[in-house]
Amino acid sequence: MPDLTDSSLYLNRELSWLKFNTRVLTQSLKKELPLFERLKFLAIYATNLDEFYMIRVAGLKQLFSAGVIETGADQKTPLDQLREIRAYLASEKEVIQSSYEEIVKDLEKENLFITDYDDLSPALAKLSDDYFFSNILPVIVPIAVNATHPFPHLNNLSFSLAVKLQDSESEEESNYKYGMIRIPRVLPRFFQAGDNTYVPIETIVRKHTEEIFPGYKLVASAAFRVTRNADMVIEEEEADDFMMIMEQGLKLRRKGAFVRLNIQEGTDPDLLNFLNSHMQIFFKDIYTYKIPLNLGALWQIVGNKDFSHLALPPYNSKILPPFDTNESVFKVIDKGDVLLFHPYESFDPVLRLIREASKDPKVVSIRMTLYRVEKNSQIVQALIDAANEGKQVTAVVELKARFDEENNLHWAKALEQAGAHVVYGITGFKVHAKIAQVIRQEEDGKLKFYMHFSTGNYNGATAKVYTDTSFFTCKEDFAKDGTMFFHILSGFSKHKKLDTLSMSPTQIKPKVISLINNEAKYGTEGRIIVKMNSLVDSDVIQALYNASMQGVQIDIIARGICCLRPGVEGISENIRVKSIIGKYLEHARIFYFKNGDPTTTFISSADWMPRNLERRLELMTPIFDKALQQKLFEILQLQLNDNVLSWTLGNDGEYTEIEPTDERAINNHTVLEDYMNKIYKAQKKDTSSHKAEKLAKRLFKES
Repeated sequence: MPDLTDSSLYLNRELSWLKFNTRVLTQSLKKELPLFERLKFLAIYATNLDEFYMIRVAGLKQLFSAGVIETGADQKTPLDQLREIRAYLASEKEVIQSSYEEIVKDLEKENLFITDYDDLSPALAKLSDDYFFSNILPVIVPIAVNATHPFPHLNNLSFSLAVKLQDSESEEESNYKYGMIRIPRVLPRFFQAGDNTYVPIETIVRKHTEEIFPGYKLVASAAFRVTRNADMVIEEEEADDFMMIMEQGLKLRRKGAFVRLNIQEGTDPDLLNFLNSHMQIFFKDIYTYKIPLNLGALWQIVGNKDFSHLALPPYNSKILPPFDTNESVFKVIDKGDVLLFHPYESFDPVLRLIREASKDPKVVSIRMTLYRVEKNSQIVQALIDAANEGKQVTAVVELKARFDEENNLHWAKALEQAGAHVVYGITGFKVHAKIAQVIRQEEDGKLKFYMHFSTGNYNGATAKVYTDTSFFTCKEDFAKDGTMFFHILSGFSKHKKLDTLSMSPTQIKPKVISLINNEAKYGTEGRIIVKMNSLVDSDVIQALYNASMQGVQIDIIARGICCLRPGVEGISENIRVKSIIGKYLEHARIFYFKNGDPTTTFISSADWMPRNLERRLELMTPIFDKALQQKLFEILQLQLNDNVLSWTLGNDGEYTEIEPTDERAINNHTVLEDYMNKIYKAQKKDTSSHKAEKLAKRLFKES
């Protein structure tokens, strides 16, 4: 037997993530995509990289400082990883710049311009000047740095202009002053001059520097942006006021150590030395760019409705059978389990369930987990309405949801003020499970439980762009486990297990390994297809290697990180790994095991990563209904057949983009959009839900 713990069998987590982000960046290079779509992918790439540096690189730096040697199954040291990350990103810088420059040139052909102040026409320069004096000058902060003016605190991802100045009345050339102009976040990244021209705001500020520092001449300037360690380490004790601790943690995040500096290319050496003498950033974490910094702000341009023809045609999610009538959501679920696939099928039935429950006098209780919700959440508002109506409302609000802490604190306070019982999770764990329970009193006085399980957050905004599964049921087994799960969250419990559902940190990992091992017993008759965001856990990977060695055919659709090395002779020859990057962010977790008993198919809130399986409360939900199993299986098969948005992972750790062969191109996103549109049109012609569902099955097979 080969040694399945051999480090060569495992790909590095951080480098695997970087390759995922490269796949995102590659989308911005595709000329067949509309220009706004390409801009979107540049923005997503940049935002992803910000978070990677704030959390992952910052964490590696801390491990290195602490003297930690090995960090994962691949046995790379923190220093090894930092070196490889820096080399990788340095080599990718030219791709980012050339992609941006190419898109800008192509936008000019469409009469849309991204232009520095110095290149503006006199008329547009006048508009920019007026904007500077009316909107910029009153809110910017000019900062001198000298013996009486200390170097200022710079918030994470703050954007500023460093300046090198000289007294305009002094004849001494070496008598320089250094300072900066802080550009606050209340200002847009670009000033829209006229209908079709966007001006980077720092170029306007640079033009007026001598008016900001009167009596001084501008010698040199450089736009720069800093990244800090934003990982919050919360030391929890059961007696602590957790909301207060989180509020303190959010303040401390702004003061994390500097981990990266992005700065304008060609910066005056003295100016760069001035900045870094105060920030002390390792020189290989200083990235210079000849394009505007903070590409994440390109969403401002993408939002211009006058140029909507430069984006992909919008798709409106469809409300399909059985939720296509005015019938009560409860009556629909009474008739049988329902499974939706967002965003192709609308998120509206989920919202309807909570809204209807908040108003129904027969509903006595609503319980939900809330991980990431939008700022104007209709679901949370419905829970507040229910609490105001006197219903028992329990909301598990995860305050540790990274970068959503502030929003979640806001909603937690609002829910508490309305009279809801708010739980902040369990000490030492994040609650990442997606579950809702509505308890309703029937005519005979008995209580009936309506359950909803999801792979995605209760977030109406992301439900339009994330692919996720959504499952409704009123079966007693699910209701019993759902009640137990909420009791575990809100009370004291030890060694509790669920019977139908599986819960991490105690049950999901053993269950997954057991399902994989069971498939291994069937050898070449075994079959596993799994879809998730990331695959990292080494124990699960070893089980997959073993199943492959027994002849089981395994397909893994992992959008982001995959630490499993496929195609290794004698070990993983029967494992194929693919990643799908396209219009929608693949977020669903679907697991299929051919020889599962009593079911073959599961959905889950959990990826196969140690954090999900060992340090979070997650749920894995079995799907027993044969029709719903078939629906999920066909979605998996469609994604395996996709040859437009797919990349395959080789045993060298590199991803190769799949190109359509002589057969027709299959883009699973457009196939599913077309499929849902056909059902919707057929449904309008024939209001019979039964006929529409029969047509749906036929159309899907044709697609």
